[in-house]
Amino acid sequence: MSSILETWVRQATANRLVVNQKDGSVLVYVPPGEFIMGDGQEEDCPEHRVWLDGYYIGLYAVTNGQYKRFVDQTGHRPPDGADWGEPVWRGRSFPAQVADHPVVCVSWEDAVAYARWAGLELPTEAQWEKAARGPGNFKYPWGDEWQVDRCRHDYNRGSETTCPVYGYPEGVSGYGCYNMSGNVWEWCADWYEEDYYRKSLERNPVGPAGGSRRVCRGGSWSDVGSLCRAAFRDLHRPGHRRVDSLGFRLARSVP
Repeated sequence: MSSILETWVRQATANRLVVNQKDGSVLVYVPPGEFIMGDGQEEDCPEHRVWLDGYYIGLYAVTNGQYKRFVDQTGHRPPDGADWGEPVWRGRSFPAQVADHPVVCVSWEDAVAYARWAGLELPTEAQWEKAARGPGNFKYPWGDEWQVDRCRHDYNRGSETTCPVYGYPEGVSGYGCYNMSGNVWEWCADWYEEDYYRKSLERNPVGPAGGSRRVCRGGSWSDVGSLCRAAFRDLHRPGHRRVDSLGFRLARSVP
C-alpha cells in the first residue's frame, strides 16, 4: 500500500472497530459526510453527490464458519446447492479449510435472515460503495488504477475460487474493509432500478420502494477487472441462492 493509503487506513480503524457479539463480525465506523457515488462508466451509474450519516460496516464478508453457527442455532436451510459452479457445503457442513472463506450460494432472503439473527442489517448500496471507495473516493478500493494482484479475480485465481475474507490485504479500502473488489459479489439492501441515481435522495438513499431484483456489488473470483469497480452495479432475484460467487457483509446504522 502507498503511504497515503496506509495513513487513511490507520485513521479509519483507530478506535473505530466494534465486534458484534452475536456472530463475531468485526465492524468499522465510516464517518458522516458526502462522497461521489457512481463513476459514469455505465448508464445506470452516473456520478452524483450523496451524503451519508455515520454507520458501521463489516471489515470482512460473512464466513462459512459464521454462517454455520447461524444454521446450527436457527435450523435455517444450509447453502448446499448451486446452479453455477459447485456448492461449498455438503448438507449442513463444509471442508474445514474454507471456514474463513466467504459463504456463498445464499439468497438475499438468506442474507437478511442472517442479519436479523445477528442484530445487524445489509448495507445500502450507497453505504457499500462509500466503504469500498474510501476517503479518496477511488475507482477501486486501493486506487484509481486496476492492479491484478490486489484482489481475487478470474485472471489470477489459478484453479482456486474464493480466498479467505482477510486475503489480499494490499487491496484493502481506505476505511479498512477487505475484499470489496473481487472474491465474491455481495448483496445490498436495495432494490435495483436502472435509472434510480437520476432521482435518488441526496441524503441517505435507500433505493426504490420496490422491484424484481436486488443490488449486488463488488465483482467476484470469476470476473474481470471492470466488474470489480466500486461503482459497478449488478442484480439478482432476491430468492436466488444457487450462485457460487455471491455472498454478503453486514452493516449497522447509527441512530
